[in-house]
Order: sequence, then structure tokens, then C-alpha cells
Amino acid sequence: MQYLTDEKLVIVGAAGMIGSNMAQCALMMGLTKNLCLYDVFSPEGVAEEMRQSGFDEVNITATTDVAEAFKDAKYIISSGGAPRKEGMTREDLLAGNCKIAEELGKNIKAYCPDVKHVVIIFNPADLTGLVTLLYSGLKPGQVTTLAGLDSTRLQNALAKKFAVMMNEVTGCATYGGHGEQMAVFGSAVKIAGKPLAELIGTEEFPEAEWEQMKKDVTQGGAAIIKLRGRSSFQSPSYLSVEMIRSVMGGETFRYPAGTYVSNEKYNHIMMAMDTVLDANGCSYKMPVGTEEEIAKLDASYEHLCKMRDELVTLNIVPAISEWNSINPNL
Repeated sequence: MQYLTDEKLVIVGAAGMIGSNMAQCALMMGLTKNLCLYDVFSPEGVAEEMRQSGFDEVNITATTDVAEAFKDAKYIISSGGAPRKEGMTREDLLAGNCKIAEELGKNIKAYCPDVKHVVIIFNPADLTGLVTLLYSGLKPGQVTTLAGLDSTRLQNALAKKFAVMMNEVTGCATYGGHGEQMAVFGSAVKIAGKPLAELIGTEEFPEAEWEQMKKDVTQGGAAIIKLRGRSSFQSPSYLSVEMIRSVMGGETFRYPAGTYVSNEKYNHIMMAMDTVLDANGCSYKMPVGTEEEIAKLDASYEHLCKMRDELVTLNIVPAISEWNSINPNL
């Protein structure tokens, strides 16, 4: 197999379902010959399964020692937070998982300050990603969060509705927060080449059905919990590995990523934007949409700001005015 790199990729939370799936995806996709599995619970069983799968030329290590895991790391994907359970929102995980993110950021700064890119996927991802970025000392384009899962859920819903293949549904994007307050953009979507806007409001696709679909997309994670009895693990695993592959020099990531935003309209926040994620890291531009879509995005931003401000109240992060003293890149 041809591997993209020899540089070290660390999967945090590797003993869990998401982490173990990420390990297998990374190996099957030929990302690196140097894979380290890290968890506070021993990930050695996962490592043994991966070794016994017969992947050639790969050094697979496993450890519960963060210093050992992060030493010489160039890429990190972290699913190392508490999972969501039925009846919970992503926001319910705020305090506990953001404390974990604070520790993660500090460990990155202490043990692998030269890391090239970090992908955060444990919820609420926009806030855990923001906290990780703050305490890691990394540049904004070096830390991204999983937001593409919302866009694939929209793409899947439309493909099923119109009985087409997923790749015939183009232009799907959700922006803002990775949660039920996300902004679902449909104005650029095409179904087998036909603009979705021309289908909405027809007998085939009534306005009410589109509104319900958007709501269902925002609650896609909860739907998986009801179907499977546990939170999503295969889809976030695969998409997060696609994200890290893109910064390793593989294919450019196809969907929006959560990224640090600070401009005249939105500032000091992590949220999904119109992003490019590639070997240069993450860059973004402001999403383009209808007046209604932009209003939804504004509302999503305001919701994220409230959660960010709650982190200040909880003493997990200091006031924004002090962020630059912790991370000069912000």
C-alpha cells in the first residue's frame, strides 16, 4: 500500500468505538506508517486487532501515557470526550468535555507544539475545538472541528427523497454550530443538476416537507441514538479521518469544517464556514445564501456565543480580552 506520510498520527480516545473506527479507517485509507493509539483506558486491544488485520509496513503503538503518545506527533484526531446519550443535547456535555479540551490543549502545547493539525470531534465540538485551540497555542488554521457530518446528513436526506445517488446531490452545506441551532443552506443545492429551489414548494416537495427535513437534519445525531441505542461512531470516524487526510496532502476535504472565526461580523468563535481544508491547513470565506439562511447563521452564531460566555462563567476560559496572552495567535 502507498502511504501519504511517515509522520506520526495520534488518535485520542482510541479505546472507544469512534477511536477504534478511526484507527481502522486511517489504516485502510493508507494515511501513515506511524500510528499511535492513545486513551486513558488501555487501547492495546484495539492496537492488537489492527496489527492482526495484516496492515503492512505500519508501526502501530498504543499507550495510556500522554507524553509518550504526543511526543513527535504531527497530526492528532481527538474523540476523547464523553459521548452523548439518548435525551441529551450536545450542549449538555459542555462543562465536562470542555475541561477535557482544556487539558488536551495544554498537553499539545507541552508535548507536541510542532504538531501540524488537530481535528476535534467530541461534543459540543465547536466549543471543545475552541478551548483546545486556545490552550494549545496553535494557529487558527491548525485546529478544525467535525461539521461535515451535518452536510452529509442533508445530502443523504435529499438523495433518499428524490431517489438519486448521493453524488447527484451537490452543494449541500450546513454552517454555524454543530448542533440543533445549525443553519441549513439549501440555496446552492442541485438534485441531478436541477436547483433545489425549483423543487421546493411543488407537489413533489412541499414547503412543509422541506422545513421538516431541515429540522430532521439538525437532529440527525439524536435519530442515530434512537436507531442504534448509542451515539454515532462510524460516520464521524470516517469523516474525521477524511479531514486529517486532506491536511496530510490527500484529497481536499469535500464538506464544511468548523474553524476559528474572528472578523467584523463573527468573532472569537469556532463554527462551520465555507472552508478549504488541505495541506496548507484550514482557510475560510463567509457563506453565501438567502436572507433567511444568513439570518439562521446569525442566530447560530449568537447561540455559540452564549455557550462560549458560559465557559467564562465556569472559569474554563478567561475573558476574551485575555486570550491573546494565552495564545498569541488569537
